[in-house]
Amino acid sequence: MIEQPQSSRRTDLAGADQRWYPGERQVLSEAEFQRAIALERKRTERSQKPFVLMLLRGDELANGRAGQLLGNLLPLVLEHTRETDAVGWYTQDQAIGVLFTELVASDKASILSTILNRDSNMLQGHVTFEQFNQITISFHLFPDSWDDDSNWPSANTMFYPDFSSNGKGIRLSSLLKRTMDIAGSGFLLMMGSPLLLAIALAVKLSSKGPVLFRQQRVGRYGKKFTFLKFRSMYVNNDQGVHKQYVEQLISGGAQLQPAKSNGNGAAMYKLTGDKRITRIGGFLRRTSLDELPQLLNVLLGDMSLVGPRPAIPYEVVAYKPWHRCRVLVVKPGITGLWQVSGRCRLKFDEAVRLDLQYVKQYSVWLDLKILLRTPRAVFLGEGAC
Repeated sequence: MIEQPQSSRRTDLAGADQRWYPGERQVLSEAEFQRAIALERKRTERSQKPFVLMLLRGDELANGRAGQLLGNLLPLVLEHTRETDAVGWYTQDQAIGVLFTELVASDKASILSTILNRDSNMLQGHVTFEQFNQITISFHLFPDSWDDDSNWPSANTMFYPDFSSNGKGIRLSSLLKRTMDIAGSGFLLMMGSPLLLAIALAVKLSSKGPVLFRQQRVGRYGKKFTFLKFRSMYVNNDQGVHKQYVEQLISGGAQLQPAKSNGNGAAMYKLTGDKRITRIGGFLRRTSLDELPQLLNVLLGDMSLVGPRPAIPYEVVAYKPWHRCRVLVVKPGITGLWQVSGRCRLKFDEAVRLDLQYVKQYSVWLDLKILLRTPRAVFLGEGAC
């Protein structure tokens, strides 16, 4: 074992207990290190300069032995990292975390290889062979690649500790939200069954094809699910036109369409003159009645009554890093802040900011307020796409 150097404890202005090592390098507590991850993610979202989160885990050891070994390694880690890199407990006495910041984005593979080789050599020179084999080293690069929609890092939420769902209060809110989803969707499906049958018959008689439109959408943590709507388009149409428009919308290149071109009495961001839409489909979209089958998605647990709209995979590929929170944190919803705040009258970035506002301020009362505002937005067709 490495000898633990002398350390001292000080109390900062906020009263937090800190550990300081020679050279005044601070080892962050678990809570402080989680905050550092969130702050560095936000910096990278603006600067586009990647960072690497390295974790040293003692998974093969009992908690007490893991904490002792990792604690002894902390001075070594501090010695071999820059003062601008954050070092602390990712999980207290179970995992050390290091944030390598302000990296050059030109060759990410080379960055990871260099850090891995350097830190492996550092450990091998100071721990026994047995101890080295009991330590797990992992590297996590942000922003990670989402270029391939078939291989997203869907479970990698470690970069979003500020949106964590831990805590009794949050777990209770989640339970209440799910209870409200089940009760609400079940009640609406039962009471609205005559309307659902009438719409299904109208869709079937108006054009060839199935009554329901099924599409892969992106849910919580990037998990894909089968999304349901009443079909509002002719079958076998080309989605390339919509994909191109969505990419323009996300990049900020879409133009605001004048009121006369969309027939809704207000300028909006939308794809106009879309010949793929059927006559009955246009009516269903303007009234949002095409969304009703999503009550089944809510009942099955893929969606919620309230939340960000579920994204199409090719939409997520075009996301900027800061957009991703909307598909990583909460379940998508039938309605949400965006839907009751203008919908297609808003730029994409404005819509995402509303989604993130909802995530940060979530409460059962907020869900109820949005649900109560939804009928008015639907009835008036405010910003309907």
